[in-house]
Amino acid sequence: MIRKLLLSLVVLSAAICGAAQDAGEWKKLKSDVKLMITNDLGRNGYYQQKPIAELMGKVAEAYGPDAVLALGDVHHYGGVQSVSDPLWMTNFELIYSHPELMVDWYPVLGNHEYRGDTQSVIDYSDISRRWMMPARYYTRRFKDNGTSVRVVFLDTPPLIDKYVRKHDTYPDASSQPAEEQLRWLDSTLTDATDDWIIVVGHHPIYAGTDKAASERTDMQQRVDRILRAHNVDMYICGHIHNFQHIRRQDSDIDYIVNTSGSRARKVEPAEGMVFGSDSAGFSLLSASAKELTLYMIDDKGNVIHRVVRKK
Repeated sequence: MIRKLLLSLVVLSAAICGAAQDAGEWKKLKSDVKLMITNDLGRNGYYQQKPIAELMGKVAEAYGPDAVLALGDVHHYGGVQSVSDPLWMTNFELIYSHPELMVDWYPVLGNHEYRGDTQSVIDYSDISRRWMMPARYYTRRFKDNGTSVRVVFLDTPPLIDKYVRKHDTYPDASSQPAEEQLRWLDSTLTDATDDWIIVVGHHPIYAGTDKAASERTDMQQRVDRILRAHNVDMYICGHIHNFQHIRRQDSDIDYIVNTSGSRARKVEPAEGMVFGSDSAGFSLLSASAKELTLYMIDDKGNVIHRVVRKK
């Protein structure tokens, strides 16, 4: 019954949204602050990575993103070993080569980055002009035409016990002080006065998935309590390789799972799921002072779901 309901939601939402399949329609999605969101990418161009990267470039031509938010697992499967690792070319630079994607990219670390040398991912900021990663967790304000959007970037693997305990597989996770990051998150959100507050990380707080439930319960206990206390607008993540929009009855936050930019997986049902789709693709985030909209874009360029918040 839940699966039938989920399928109905997918079909209904797609019908309501209609299709955005050309530059004219994509241009209509623009607002003051314009961000593109992608994650779970790096497969050397294989599976759907290269065609989706080309689609991102075409959409960017019309949409004109101010920046790209790269929410982890830019490198499958073992991360990178240095700033000169060839994977930087085959997973990133030569794939996302469209001129309109030569904007600033703001990344976070995913679990696959933690299989390699995580410091190299940060240090790559000194190599690539568009790779903007000042630290493992950080914040950035995007502002245009009087509209301001605060994005808070989290380093989620050290917040999840599963990764901290596996020293051989994720060697850097246990050395990161989780409580220090959580104190920083609380302080950063306390000081935030922007029109819209968005927190991003690689791992979900709520999601339908067959991945270990402890990943989400750790995020709920450590991160979600802080987000709720500060009334953030959205939490956006990757990791699950499909689109999901979840609204909990006990929270006013929109919990968003952005799909994979290379290889998508089926959607599992979850409490509070408003929408789910197993399409690969990416998302666009568009903000004015009075409205914040996230558009989920499938691998054909269709808008298949919108998440709208208004003041």
